[in-house]
Amino acid sequence: MGRPTIPTEKPIEICYNKKAIRSIKILKMKKVNLRTKTPPEIFRLYDIRGIYPQDLDEELAYQIGRCFICFLRKKQKKKKLKIGIARDIRPSSPILFKGFSEGIRDEGCDIVDFGLITTPMLYFAVSYFGYNGGAIITASHNPNPWNGLKLTGEKAVPLSGNTGIFWMRNHLAKHSFSKEKTLSPSTVRNVISNGARGKIIKKNIERTYLNLTFKLAKVKKNEFKTLNVAVDAGNGVAGPIALKILEKAGTNVYPLYCQPDGSFPNHVPDPLLKQNLGDIVALIRKKKPTLGFALDGDGDRIVFIDEMGRAIPGDLITALMARIILRDKFGEKILYDIRSSNVVREVISGEGGVPVCYKIGHALIKEKMRREKAVFAGELSGHYYLGKNLFYEVPFFVLLKILKEIKEKGAGFSNLIKPYRKYYHSGEINFEVENKERKIRELKNLYSNGKILEIDGLRVDFKDWWFLVRPSHTEPLLRLVIEAKTKKLMEKKKKELSKLISQT
Repeated sequence: MGRPTIPTEKPIEICYNKKAIRSIKILKMKKVNLRTKTPPEIFRLYDIRGIYPQDLDEELAYQIGRCFICFLRKKQKKKKLKIGIARDIRPSSPILFKGFSEGIRDEGCDIVDFGLITTPMLYFAVSYFGYNGGAIITASHNPNPWNGLKLTGEKAVPLSGNTGIFWMRNHLAKHSFSKEKTLSPSTVRNVISNGARGKIIKKNIERTYLNLTFKLAKVKKNEFKTLNVAVDAGNGVAGPIALKILEKAGTNVYPLYCQPDGSFPNHVPDPLLKQNLGDIVALIRKKKPTLGFALDGDGDRIVFIDEMGRAIPGDLITALMARIILRDKFGEKILYDIRSSNVVREVISGEGGVPVCYKIGHALIKEKMRREKAVFAGELSGHYYLGKNLFYEVPFFVLLKILKEIKEKGAGFSNLIKPYRKYYHSGEINFEVENKERKIRELKNLYSNGKILEIDGLRVDFKDWWFLVRPSHTEPLLRLVIEAKTKKLMEKKKKELSKLISQT
């Protein structure tokens, strides 16, 4: 059914206790010019992200690396840390990797360099190998020249705005982490291990990641020899690992743009935009595979496409996965984001699970999953998370489980999804609004007779329809979502709310 589709005057903060200083050597280091200001807007709710080089360059990456270690030491009460680092395919990623890793090493901490891998692989490695933290140089689905960092602590717990990123922003506004020719006695406190810089260790995690993914999904090698799969990796970093997953599964593959290329010559690696799915949709309609999927630039989002070339909304995939998972996990909790269709809640409850609606955003979802001990979570944006002490994105786990369901049921992908197409959903509509909070208050007063939920913006539920308005954290935008039992009602309420939101 219908769904459109910083100042450098203050001294450096002391990060170490005084006992370690007595044996520390003076190190010689190359000089790096300091930025006079750190742009606060790059420190966002879920990551650090800006345009290279004006917002984020090698110098700032160096300071962020040192500040990151100060934060982890403050939180973990440890001096010697081991940090896993990866990067995506963007042209600026090696430069930012160099600056960031130099900052970490100048703090006396070791780095495990995973090279070019996806964001979920970075999360996996930090958790699986027990590192103190991790980072990947990436701007996810953004076009060039954007770049940034996604950061985690122990067990791959992500840093969000309120759990580390804003602390780092404020800290860098007060303290500079300069790299001088020699370290003075006052600065030497920022080095440990008898003055030794941290070392870099290279590590390939591909085989371990592949094996664990298949084990979690309970899928054997060459299990899907009769299935055909189309994939569009958008020239992002996920292409090679996607092909190896499909090769091990035994499927026949129709690949598009699986060779990493940071110029993204074919389209921006954002599968949520309909225009970026044109090539894979055309391929699917021509080759008629079992299913297709598209990945974003760092491989933490996956968008599925059925055998007829229709993109499947992320919440309907969450509903399907809830049914699959609850067969073995009866009574467990499953999270879904507040934009999701009511069908998700209905399926979870109907299959004996406990539905938990929550805020949007990977860091917030993962934190809530840990608190609730949830076994799975899904977002409308194509992020899917597994519990089992993992609590990070598992796009290929979801892919394998869906392929297994198709094989065992002997049904087409579209038929598996059909029961969940119960409602008419508007998709997310953006409005330019200067005073976002005032507008939300106005709508709350106007629709006070509905069931109100305010965990992320304002959601109001009625018998036959509901709407959600929530503010963008980075732009003067209000985002509107509407769902109704009929297309006519959905269109009526969309027109009604659009008019109210647009009024000044």
